[in-house]
Order: sequence, then structure tokens, then C-alpha cells
Amino acid sequence: MSVGGLSPTLPHPDKHKPIVRVTHVHKYFTRGSEQIDVLMDLSLEVANGDFVALMGPSGSGKTTLLNLIAGLDTPSAGEIWVGNDLVSSLSEEELSRWRTRHIGFIFQFYHLLPVLTAYENVEMPLLLLPLSRSERRRQVLTALELVGLSDRLSHRPGQLSGGQQQRVGIARAIVTDPTLIVADEPTGDLDSKSADEILNLLDELQRGLQKTIIMVTHDPHAAGRARRIVRLEKGRLVENEPASPLGH
Repeated sequence: MSVGGLSPTLPHPDKHKPIVRVTHVHKYFTRGSEQIDVLMDLSLEVANGDFVALMGPSGSGKTTLLNLIAGLDTPSAGEIWVGNDLVSSLSEEELSRWRTRHIGFIFQFYHLLPVLTAYENVEMPLLLLPLSRSERRRQVLTALELVGLSDRLSHRPGQLSGGQQQRVGIARAIVTDPTLIVADEPTGDLDSKSADEILNLLDELQRGLQKTIIMVTHDPHAAGRARRIVRLEKGRLVENEPASPLGH
């Protein structure tokens, strides 16, 4: 994200290659002697700079798929590539380092630390990287400026509205210039006005900064802002279509 001063931690992959490749992925859990299949032989590609919405009923596997792509979980079978990294083959320790450099997380309930200021919350991911204090400060200020919160640096989460807290969450997600942004119901806890502001911001990140975004949502309005909608049902991909014209 050279725009505004955020510098990438590692070279980005070839823009002409899919940035995410999910190949014949199977995910199951065991409960006693019973095997519970969550994802079955699922394959999906996401282009660099795309904005994809994952939709489906509860239990369809959409959050599991998001977690697998983000390296929070590993598949039972199949491969998951993000950029040039075979994420599905990494150890827990390797996954932790990889997530720090490559994944920006946006959560429904923000997950901000209440005792820290907006600045300190955004700075947290950078503390895990070999950056000087001045480099961290430059990237934090740039991220907060991008989300329109330069005047809220010293505010704690309790002093911010829900929409502003989610903006801090987005700044924290982009501060490392991640390869991929994953968002799990990012507007689920917001009123419609704040939700639209967050969707506008995600759209700006995708269009203006060419960030790749994968978003889980149950909201058709939110999904319509994506460029592509992927629908899951009972662990299988049932639809893979362009979103409404708003998403283009």
C-alpha cells in the first residue's frame, strides 16, 4: 500500500495470478466416533484485488472457509495457497508469523482493547514486526487517516461510536499492508448508516488501493457491494456469480 506511506512487508505476488487458490479442500471434525463434514471437495480462486462476499445459511461452512484461507485453521485434505505460500502446509508457529505479515482481520465485534487508545490499538500488529518506532508511527497515522480518524488518535474505544470503533478495527487490519483482508460480518453490529460508511470504506480500499477482500456476510445489501458473491450450502460451493452493479 504505497498510497499514503504504508510500505508492503513482502513483495506482492504476480497480479495476473489468483491471490487465493483453494483446491479440493475437505474439512471435517470428529465427535466421538462420528465424522462431521463441514466443507467437501471445495475449490475456489480469488483474483488479486477482488472483493468477494461469502454467503450461505448458518452451518454452510462460510466462516470455516474464511478461517482456512486466513490460516486460523488447517484443512483435513486439499490445498490452500495465498500468493506464493502453501498455507495449508505451514506449522502453527509458521502460520502465526505468516498471518502477522499477510492477513488483516476485521471482526463483527471489533476486538479492540478498551484500555488502549485508537492509536495504540492500531499499532499492535506492528509490534510483532521489525520496525522502528518512527516507522510504526508513520504507518499508524497513515492507516488512521485512510479511515478518517486522524482526530481520534487518543480516544479509547469507549469514547467512540460503533462505526468509529469498526474504523479503528479496519485501520488495524490494513496497517501492516496485508496481502489479504478477511472480514467476518463487519457490519453485523452496526446501524444501517454506519454499515454503509464501513462498506464505502471497504469499497475504497478495494478500488483505490487494490486490496483483496473476502467478506463473510448474511446481509444481501452488504454482499451487493462486493464484486463477486460466492454461495455455500452444506459445505459445497453452489453459486459463484458477479454481485449487483453496485459492486462493480
